[in-house]
Amino acid sequence: MRELDRDLELALEGETTTLCRCWVVKRRDGVELGFTDHDQPLSFGGVEFEPETGFEGTQVESSLGLAVDNQETMGALRSDAIREKDILLGLYDGAEVTRWVVDFTDVGSREKLSVGVVGEIRRGDLAFELEILGRSEVLNRPLGRVFQRSCDAEVGDARCGVELDGAFRRSGEVLAVQDARRFAVAGNAAESPAGWFDYGKVEWTSGANDGQVVSVRRFYLQAGQMVVDLWNTPASPIQAGDGFRLVAGCDKTASTCKAKFANFLNFRGFPLMPGEDWSTAYPRSDELHDGGSLFHD
Repeated sequence: MRELDRDLELALEGETTTLCRCWVVKRRDGVELGFTDHDQPLSFGGVEFEPETGFEGTQVESSLGLAVDNQETMGALRSDAIREKDILLGLYDGAEVTRWVVDFTDVGSREKLSVGVVGEIRRGDLAFELEILGRSEVLNRPLGRVFQRSCDAEVGDARCGVELDGAFRRSGEVLAVQDARRFAVAGNAAESPAGWFDYGKVEWTSGANDGQVVSVRRFYLQAGQMVVDLWNTPASPIQAGDGFRLVAGCDKTASTCKAKFANFLNFRGFPLMPGEDWSTAYPRSDELHDGGSLFHD
């Protein structure tokens, strides 16, 4: 059973309650933000808690054992609190959220209710919704390697060993913007063949998105121009003339590893692994049964 602070117990036993909720959000870059559903600012633990941000909690599910506790928190997108740009930059991905109940007449009377991490973030035009997962969520993460046909290394990392320079990294600038996630390119990036940067990355080098990295969905030819289609919308609108570097991607197949990167010796998958149909396969009279490899040419 949870033991409460004695002063907080007295506040709960009173005829009128003076309780409010407070949240501390610690982002990946170390910035701590405080929010409260009280109508006045509060301060404790070295954190200033802002009121009137539209920050509020919804239902909370908590359980004994190793089940993942979860809750949701909503708030308004404001330039001086949680900004849409910071959400798009991923600063709140995996952020730590601490939830308190506090006596606003005496902030020393408080109780920490839970500590969790930000899971999914849903965002609208004026507000956001955070899914907050309990600490046991880390136990759901797979450990070790999986036997699969595709490679489990990331292109360019130590296990892959490919140097992403030369033809694998091309600079350019935005020639024309088609929509929030698609743009035509100019510069030496436009000389690369279609599909070369599929599953790759664009590193912005100038403009409002300078320093941001966004994943590339497709790189294709359209009406005589090479076009980049991004997986996610950048934090700021793309503008003609914005500079970038395109980094080649990999679909993690053995054929791409051979033909595109000439790196099959470092391929981390199992391309000859039988598929699910082998579990129901049986010998046939018209097949060769000499005890040799089933995968010979």
